[in-house]
Amino acid sequence: MSQQIKKAEDGHIPMDYTLEDPQARIDKVNEIIKNTPPEKLTSQYLTKMADYIMDLKSARAEKKREYSIITKNKMVSINNREMSFEGLAERLENGEDGIYNMIANDKTILFTPKKGFTKDDIENIPGLKELREAIKKVEEDFAKASGKRKFKLKQQVFAMQSDQYELKKMFCKPIRFINTRKGMHKLDLTENVKLVDNKVISDGLINLYNPTHISLLLCNYSDIKEDTWDKFDSDLKWMMEDLDDIIINLFKEDYPLYYKIIVYKIDGKQNAEIQQLLLEEFGVTHTVEYISSLWRNKIPKMIAEAAADKWIIWYYTNVEEGTWKKCSKCGQVKLANNRFFSKNSTSKDGFYSICKCCRNKKK
Repeated sequence: MSQQIKKAEDGHIPMDYTLEDPQARIDKVNEIIKNTPPEKLTSQYLTKMADYIMDLKSARAEKKREYSIITKNKMVSINNREMSFEGLAERLENGEDGIYNMIANDKTILFTPKKGFTKDDIENIPGLKELREAIKKVEEDFAKASGKRKFKLKQQVFAMQSDQYELKKMFCKPIRFINTRKGMHKLDLTENVKLVDNKVISDGLINLYNPTHISLLLCNYSDIKEDTWDKFDSDLKWMMEDLDDIIINLFKEDYPLYYKIIVYKIDGKQNAEIQQLLLEEFGVTHTVEYISSLWRNKIPKMIAEAAADKWIIWYYTNVEEGTWKKCSKCGQVKLANNRFFSKNSTSKDGFYSICKCCRNKKK
């Protein structure tokens, strides 16, 4: 009697778990069944055979090998939570009103644009090139390894990936802020602004043409104003001055309810309290959800549009000669542009005689 049959009689099934090909395992099972007495082929025995072929644990391990060594969550730790301004602004969107509460005590945040490794980094940072080559070699070994060795190589890759970021920080140290708000006045807000398809586009780190950026400024208004009031060389100080001018000119006369919401929110009042104040002052009842939507979405968008209108007027006054026309309703002379007059194919200049502002009020 063969050794395989003896093992089967003892209740042990001689499975070869080194076989990774499904067909090879099927052939192995056929061989075992062929050499096993019929009385030993019980339902339990056959179930073990089926499990050996399916081998769910092996299948899961095989699928796991398809994943990248460095997962997204692990990369967050490797990068020491280095993030772009857009990523930081998105992270700060929380609270009942979506307030961008700048994280004051999280010292692990690096308020710098997210960057990888440039050619200059690899060539000029001592040891970085050799380390990255070593990482590549370990990753190649990882792809061929199995079992405990594979696990150890995986841990080694994690450590080496972290080491290269630590190495870069030693020679290219980012600015750290214990309180991010307190460092915002140091930001360089130089921007290039251009007109694309009648839309104002800015590449500034923070600009008034982006509703998300405006929401950030509004929700941290008091702290930013306090931090920049005497910083006359701060770009952010003068941006806040421009923001004040737009808010007053846009809302105070034409949208007093919105203006009051801005004032109340800056003062730190909650939506439920604002709801009661608006009822007393304007005789209207808005839900707290609607007030939140105005604060988070509509008001920032209106400010962004007003800022864009202001820049377009400046552009067609100082850079390129624009065409102007007088509104037949309010009498104001405005730029003959689709941002100020709706298009009308039947008129000589292609626009209605009444400006958009007056047409909207009429509606």
